[in-house]
Amino acid sequence: MPENSAAAMEQAVTELLNELEAYNTITPAEMVSVTFSVTPDLDAIFPASVARRRRGWQQVPLLDVQQMMVQGSLERCIRLLLQFNCDDPQRQVFHPYLRQAKRLRPDWSRPEAVLPS
Repeated sequence: MPENSAAAMEQAVTELLNELEAYNTITPAEMVSVTFSVTPDLDAIFPASVARRRRGWQQVPLLDVQQMMVQGSLERCIRLLLQFNCDDPQRQVFHPYLRQAKRLRPDWSRPEAVLPS
């Protein structure tokens, strides 16, 4: 995230949730809870306030917490932990790692589309 501003954080949370919903079949009705964590350098808004505006998310318990500060760790990072009910233990789940967070789990990052030249 380029800066600690409400607009930048709202854009990042929206991008993260859009990616989560686009590549998973999880509905808000299945969600038990969602915890957002942010690095200490992000304090412009609560990520949960962005999620709460999404259709169907009004009844999902949401929590914001601050990550511990570890020297050399990724700066300006928003993470989420989603717990949901699932009847199918073999269900594929996509874990979105976007922007600079891709380097935390490159094995879980969705490859970028390669456009024909």
